[in-house]
Amino acid sequence: MTEAAEITSQILSLLGQRPIVFVGMMGSGKSAIGKMVADELSLPFRDSDAEIVAAAGMSVPEIFEKFGEEHFRNGEARVVARLVSEGPAVLSLGGGAFIAQDTRHLVNQKAISVWLKADPDLLLSRVMRRPKSRPLLQTADPRKTLAELLETRAPLYSQADIHVESSRMSKRETCNDVIAAISQFLLQPVSASAPVSASVTEN
Repeated sequence: MTEAAEITSQILSLLGQRPIVFVGMMGSGKSAIGKMVADELSLPFRDSDAEIVAAAGMSVPEIFEKFGEEHFRNGEARVVARLVSEGPAVLSLGGGAFIAQDTRHLVNQKAISVWLKADPDLLLSRVMRRPKSRPLLQTADPRKTLAELLETRAPLYSQADIHVESSRMSKRETCNDVIAAISQFLLQPVSASAPVSASVTEN
């Protein structure tokens, strides 16, 4: 068995019935990295926004426009609760999902949470490729809005089990870093309370 296969086997054994849940700001790479981690661990991948869109039959911006953010958040909480209860998988949550106290508590109790961190400039460059898909950034100053959202949400994202900086890394490096951090987290003593922070050396 190769070292990578041994780590994968170890993670799956220690994970039990818990899913791995990616949290963080829009544009942080939750879906892209989540899919890669799911492939590496041979687990199914689920995206909460995609699940909401499929159930509602309309896009996230359309839901916001027609029913408002509160309606969307209520539906989001129900979808996340269902996904978390379905056993081992890799889940990507929308940027605001982990902000809800009940959802955050559920994820922290039933899953392994990974906060993908990225700086505001990188986040903005990514999300502005498809600006109309981001209803919260339909403002006069999207960069300011994004920075304010990050400032407000960061203390809540920091309650995740694992923190991974992804700003200056390739997707492959970030994926490897996440898997190493998950392994480290699962192997640490149960009494440990501090989150695991991962860092990859830049080339």
